[in-house]
Amino acid sequence: MHSRSSALRVAVQNTSRETLDGIDLTSLTLDDLPPPETKRWVIRRKALVVAGVKSGLLTAQQACARYNLSEEELEGWTKLVERHGMKGLRATRIQRYRIREV
Repeated sequence: MHSRSSALRVAVQNTSRETLDGIDLTSLTLDDLPPPETKRWVIRRKALVVAGVKSGLLTAQQACARYNLSEEELEGWTKLVERHGMKGLRATRIQRYRIREV
């Protein structure tokens, strides 16, 4: 019964704040984003950039310029997060997190 109340508490918390796979979009700042000179894109950094755009902290064009990304790359990250959460951004063993689209 304890786990039910914990699950309910988490559900209530999630409705009071807008989140993207655990990232609080309401309190995100530029300092939370990866540095502009980032070269190694781990899952969390990709998700933070997507969250920054989704929250309105920066536009897609600003994100592409800041991180030297193509629009297609950022759009791909965004779609993967929307469909599969942060796990979808994984560069290796992707078949576990993505369903093949026909």
